[in-house]
Amino acid sequence: MRKNELDVLSIEVLLEEMIQQQKKVMLRCAKRILPQVIADDLLQPNDFPEIEGNPIFRYEEGVLAGIQSVQMALRAILKER
Repeated sequence: MRKNELDVLSIEVLLEEMIQQQKKVMLRCAKRILPQVIADDLLQPNDFPEIEGNPIFRYEEGVLAGIQSVQMALRAILKER
């Protein structure tokens, strides 16, 4: 394995760890609003107006979307090679 390939693999692993961590942050945030919420509920937060309308939750949701965008961009670049 070349150094560049190892670096890309390290970045991919890091991004996945960041995504999982951000999902935990979002769940903690949602539970402060609605204690009974579970992780699967966050797949459709629009079902819970109290969560969906909360600016802090929306911010954390945006952070997750940003990390996922970087992950998809990296994968697209690698696929083109």
